[in-house]
Amino acid sequence: MRHLGILAHSTEGAALCFLTYCRHGFAGLGPHDHPDVTLDCIALARSMPFWDSGDHAAIRGILAESVTRLAAAGSDFFVCPDNTAHMALGLDGPPLPLPGLHICEVVADEAVRRGFAKVGVLGTRYTMDGPLYADALGSRGLEMAVPPAADRELVNTVIFDELLDGELRPESRAAYVRIIEDLAREGCDAVALVCTEIPMLVTPEDSPLPILDSTRLLAKAAYDVAVDSAPLPSWRGGPTNR
Repeated sequence: MRHLGILAHSTEGAALCFLTYCRHGFAGLGPHDHPDVTLDCIALARSMPFWDSGDHAAIRGILAESVTRLAAAGSDFFVCPDNTAHMALGLDGPPLPLPGLHICEVVADEAVRRGFAKVGVLGTRYTMDGPLYADALGSRGLEMAVPPAADRELVNTVIFDELLDGELRPESRAAYVRIIEDLAREGCDAVALVCTEIPMLVTPEDSPLPILDSTRLLAKAAYDVAVDSAPLPSWRGGPTNR
């Protein structure tokens, strides 16, 4: 079995990815069993000034430091359960020390597999306003929609003021459900929860649309690689369309 490295950028989403990955092991390998996994986390506070200033190259350097430590710990490949971080990981630069799964590609592949045509996207403002999912979904012939500006700000505020601290407020859940209902009225047939903390707040039972849960999809894809049900990835940072 292969050794997974988890590159944590925010703590709650990384913890959910870790737990989901291990539980796939319990189900597939037996009680208390799972492939080796190492998690490395440099505090998000170190990167936030660069997110605010738009210096993605500096963030890439911080994330690369984590991947280097994961490689030194014996990991064979890595995942980063933080969608927004892939804006920095996807920059041109020195190849990362480990190959990794790209979370947006995993989510977009699942959207195709399930036959969706127009996907609503909820995540940080960086992700909703940026090219990550427009590129990943668009390259597969799928449409993408995001909420209007005021709702994008609401979604982002809940993420940074509540979800990153593990706060799950009923009023925020209700607001997200209302936003998903609006996306459904715009013709979306699925919603991608592409801040890895959102699935803690909005479950499939809550959502008016089928969910693409980026956290759990990434964990399952990583498990498949670890047990050799899927090939070792080749992406080492940079654009995925090289």
